[in-house]
Amino acid sequence: MGYVIDASLTESDVHLSQGCVTCHSGNENAATRDLAHVGLVKRPSDDTDLCGSCHGDIATNYSKSLHFTTVGMKNGVRPRLSATDIKAFDGKVFVQSCNSCHASCGDCHVKGPTVSGISTGLIQGHRFVRKDDAKTCAVCHNGRVYPEFTGEYGGNADVHYQKGMTCTDCHKPAELHGPEASVPGRKALAEKPSCVGCHKPEAAKTDAAKTAHATHAGKASCSACHSSSEYRNCYGCHLGAGATSVPGLILGDNPRKAGQLTTLRHIPTVRDTFAPAGIAQSNYDSLPNYWDAVPHNTKKRTDRTRDCAACHVAQAHFLKESDLPVGGSKSNQALIFKFDK
Repeated sequence: MGYVIDASLTESDVHLSQGCVTCHSGNENAATRDLAHVGLVKRPSDDTDLCGSCHGDIATNYSKSLHFTTVGMKNGVRPRLSATDIKAFDGKVFVQSCNSCHASCGDCHVKGPTVSGISTGLIQGHRFVRKDDAKTCAVCHNGRVYPEFTGEYGGNADVHYQKGMTCTDCHKPAELHGPEASVPGRKALAEKPSCVGCHKPEAAKTDAAKTAHATHAGKASCSACHSSSEYRNCYGCHLGAGATSVPGLILGDNPRKAGQLTTLRHIPTVRDTFAPAGIAQSNYDSLPNYWDAVPHNTKKRTDRTRDCAACHVAQAHFLKESDLPVGGSKSNQALIFKFDK
């Protein structure tokens, strides 16, 4: 056992006290490696019942969580598809591509998840860790969220990161492990973080700030004013070929809450994204090419909080018709924000 892990862990980590075969199966009495590995289970926590033997409710919830099922990806594109498209998407795209982001318990608590065929390996020598944001959250969310949070994408690091906070200070276990009932996507989670959960608008220190928050309540999201810099937007995604990343800060009408100004992130699905799989997306125009987003680059003071004219006169960062992608969804027009100056 010392060849694989530090033998002292069997005394200090209760998960290892029963030996390898408890989770990985195989034959611990075999004389050779090949015989010992007969029946070996490489990813034992893919079966949440195994973890559930001790962590019952947590594992049961996690088996329905978005991290485990990744159904949010499926449901996100589903309205664009016909019944025939859906059948092809589920079999040819979701299982082979989207669902590769599926994370088991072990991907967060034992071994870094495999992304694009690359794994960071064991987190702490096969020790079971409660949390290690940089080796778990960052590995999967390193495309946009984590580098925005730390400032590695080229903008300002999030003020929460600068204060020493990590992902799990806002994203609690009830969100990460999943709710008791399945949800169609992350926006439907009751446990998701809320800015006003910590920052009460009425607790603002100045009268000007109190007035600004009261005036914009319900009319603008927090990130519309407090997103500090450009963030990653992706364009032109094609199955098997990826997309192109372009920085930008985009303000527009919230597609989930009409009349509210918010930060938008471009969704890279184009009309022929799934053409190689024979999927036509016959209902493509039912969804816009932008979705409301909360960039992880929060800052107290930005160009919009310092000067009302940034929005009400210059309309800096606002989505304009000339910005819309050529051949994009007809639903994009509704996201061009109209307001009384």
